Amino acid sequence: MSVLITGKLTRTVAGLAAAALLVPLAACTSEPPAPATSGGPAGLDRFHQQTLQWTKCDDYATTETESTIMALVDGLECTRMQVPLSYDDPGGRTIEVAVARRAAGGEKLGSLVTNPGGPGGSGVFGAATTALGLVKAKSPLVERFDLVGFDPRGVGATRPAVDCFTDAEADRGSVPLTTQGTTVEWTEQDTRALVERCAKGSGGPDVLAHLGTRDVARDMDVLRVVLGDEKLTFLGQSYGTRLGAVYAEQFPRNVRAMLLDGAIDSRQGTMERRVFAFSGFQAAFDRMAAFCARQAGCPIGRDPKAATAEFQKIVRPLHDKPIPALGGELGFDAAVGGVISGLYTQAAWPRIIKGLGQVRQGRGDELAQLGFDFSGRDAKGAWTNFSEALYAINCMDEERLSEQQGNELRAAVVKSAPFMDPGVDLTGARDGCEHWPAPPTLGFPYAQNVKDLPRTLVVSITGDPTTPHAGAVRLAESLGSALLTVRGEGHTIVTAGTNSCVNQAAADYLIDLEPPAAGATCTL
Repeated sequence: MSVLITGKLTRTVAGLAAAALLVPLAACTSEPPAPATSGGPAGLDRFHQQTLQWTKCDDYATTETESTIMALVDGLECTRMQVPLSYDDPGGRTIEVAVARRAAGGEKLGSLVTNPGGPGGSGVFGAATTALGLVKAKSPLVERFDLVGFDPRGVGATRPAVDCFTDAEADRGSVPLTTQGTTVEWTEQDTRALVERCAKGSGGPDVLAHLGTRDVARDMDVLRVVLGDEKLTFLGQSYGTRLGAVYAEQFPRNVRAMLLDGAIDSRQGTMERRVFAFSGFQAAFDRMAAFCARQAGCPIGRDPKAATAEFQKIVRPLHDKPIPALGGELGFDAAVGGVISGLYTQAAWPRIIKGLGQVRQGRGDELAQLGFDFSGRDAKGAWTNFSEALYAINCMDEERLSEQQGNELRAAVVKSAPFMDPGVDLTGARDGCEHWPAPPTLGFPYAQNVKDLPRTLVVSITGDPTTPHAGAVRLAESLGSALLTVRGEGHTIVTAGTNSCVNQAAADYLIDLEPPAAGATCTL
């Protein structure tokens, strides 16, 4: 998953892996928790001493697609863990964090806690897809670790979850959540109304004020204790690398091993990082255009250098005149969003090309479906809450921007990713978080000069479209991590289990704490 920000209702879903057999799940309880080794604030004893009641995962999927995939995982079980809404008031209101695990198949070393990205991605569903991928690859990780995922506060099956709009509104794309990378123009009244809607549907302003990554990292330390692990073994993808870095900063002595895949540069502030991310999409678009140019009938032409201009000719008219698509309409923002969805993996490039050919014929079905597939919308029209959670978590993490800064950021995004340029003058790039009930708590830069942290591992693909490789190099420098460079296209690779070189490096590190040598590379 990625820190993708679009103006329509897009959500990310973890890559699907091969099927496994479904067997009945028996209810059981966790082992007694181990005491916290450091960073355990007063007042958390009742949370550390809770016993998790594991059951079937029937009520933990939020869409039919998630339910179907989770049912394929042999031995997947779920529970909810209580944590304080505010760690400054551990005796006050609580929330319930949804957790899933697949038990180790052999001699258990501990738990491998995972996060699939976002922010806003379901770790419960991510645990299922990770299990499917690693089981298919016959990875020793599934023998030595309980594979564990959790829905961060506000996400998925965690209670309360962020809820800002209905599925019908999601289908229409009628509730924008950001101006960045889009043609959305907001008034102050618009941004105020959006926050009020989210607060009403999500448990109130107090919930919105406690959704940041620093709180999630503290939840993850409670989970570590309740799972019975003296030290945390963690595998984070994309946004999960931010979560991992923040955990390392807050609880360095509680880390056993930490693998960060598709890494976000912890030194970059909001504006710099978002421009950097969109420049990665332009680079991926250019590589897709070169692929297209080698095929007869390429809708953006046989000259890759002219592909951006040809693309603009196809999609810019949609700004004023949307076209029919899957029973609705495809406008400019949705078309660009569909293309971006397909840029995450080289396997989807032919679908982008097909979709652009359809747009030239006056239909938007394929690009709309790309967006739906990427978002996790199921065949019955149910959506996950990925976009709402992404928006809300970012409101507690990212720097607040003035309207002038928002307009400057939009201009910088278009300059770094000209294929997204709508060709019209835009204003009103207001920060959708300007009326949020609390200021952001992350702070930039974060995770710098961390002491007492064991050796961590950063994995990065050279052709990553949304967390470019250069950012991963810088995160490795910040944390003193080993770096595994993977040559190829795509965004994250470890949990897929599809590359034997990466599989071996991940197992050597996570099981035996042996990171790859300096300069190590794999090739997709």
